[in-house]
Amino acid sequence: MNIKIHRGTQEIGGSCVEISTSKTRILVDFGMPLVEKNGSEFDFATYKTMSVSELVKSGLLPDVPDIYTNEANKIDGVIISHPHQDHYGLVHYLNDNLKFYIGEAAFRIINTGNLFINKGPLFKSHHFIEDRKSFTIGDIKITPYLMDHSAFDSYSFLIEGDGKKLFYSGDFRGHGRKSYSFKNFIKNPPTGSDYLLLEGTMIGRSQDREKTEDDLKSEFETLFREDKINLVYTSGQNIDRLVSIYKACNSSGKTLIIDPYIASILVESARFAGIHHPSQSFRNIKVLFPWFLTKRMLKTPHKEYIYKFSNYKITRDKIAKSPEKYVMVVRPSMKFDIERIDGIDGGNIIYSLWDGYLKKEPTKGFVEYLIQRGFTLHKIHTSGHADIPTLKDFVNAIKPGHIIPIHTFSSDQYKYIFNCPVLELTDGQLLKT
Repeated sequence: MNIKIHRGTQEIGGSCVEISTSKTRILVDFGMPLVEKNGSEFDFATYKTMSVSELVKSGLLPDVPDIYTNEANKIDGVIISHPHQDHYGLVHYLNDNLKFYIGEAAFRIINTGNLFINKGPLFKSHHFIEDRKSFTIGDIKITPYLMDHSAFDSYSFLIEGDGKKLFYSGDFRGHGRKSYSFKNFIKNPPTGSDYLLLEGTMIGRSQDREKTEDDLKSEFETLFREDKINLVYTSGQNIDRLVSIYKACNSSGKTLIIDPYIASILVESARFAGIHHPSQSFRNIKVLFPWFLTKRMLKTPHKEYIYKFSNYKITRDKIAKSPEKYVMVVRPSMKFDIERIDGIDGGNIIYSLWDGYLKKEPTKGFVEYLIQRGFTLHKIHTSGHADIPTLKDFVNAIKPGHIIPIHTFSSDQYKYIFNCPVLELTDGQLLKT
């Protein structure tokens, strides 16, 4: 078995791993970078007009032969671990004939999200994967393991070929609402892997245990009990966080307001778990129709995603009459709507994302605008990635022959943390096992 990490040995995001035998070649993830080579924030607009060959030359697209549009297809399959852009965000450049392997919920979440930015569906040819149900691509056997992560429907993979075993951790944690997945994994792990490709997003940061989603729910509750409106700025695809917010609304007697995009993501997620969503079963969830989002969607063939939530509509005027009754999930593009809701000055703005975004536009300007209106800023967040104690638990359970760092800016720190040989690779380096 041959292993080549095309991107990810020295950065968080943009993950892409090629695994091959003499008969089969597969890719695991094909993500968009989060940072440029100089460490600045990645901006796709810089590359949008470039050809595939130019993108390969620039280093944005991995230099993997025979996988791009109009090229001969010599890759037998592409596995996507979860629905975060840094793991699937460049797949639209790949040959349409490639076969993708992805969780069904992840597939639906990605394609629903694409409708709201007027993009077509991804993964023309696909096969749905399930927890601990093995499948084969050529002579390579793959077993998915459902993991706890801030993205819904996230997997790790045991990959076997040529008498060797490789375990790809993907992104995971042990403190979210699917922590049972991690606990079940630790109780009955796949042992005997020769190599563990281990994410290390949190290495180089805090050494402490991360807060749990239940911890966050309690913090949300405390603020929601105040006699004022609460605006929560969080990711519309962080299902765990939205569940924490909803549970806190329930216990504090508040109504949750979301937009059609988040409503659509929740409806898709509810096909696979007991996720709250706008319906007769969850009467304390209402849908606000932001002006810019609604205007854009009504010009597309997907306007039904606006109309389908009309029975749960709430207006700006109704919010203004009793703002203390509501918790509203917001984003910078909704500033136009917030400006037109009277009587909400002096509320809470709760920031529930990575701290780094607060220093960048448009987040910085949006939060500053709310503070100028008398809102009090609160930060309630926990990482979507494993803290160091959880990483150690993971390694101790699997007992790999070697750890290979991936999805980290601190690969040089692994050898001081884990009681296991560490093999540091560089992007594009071929490891023949």
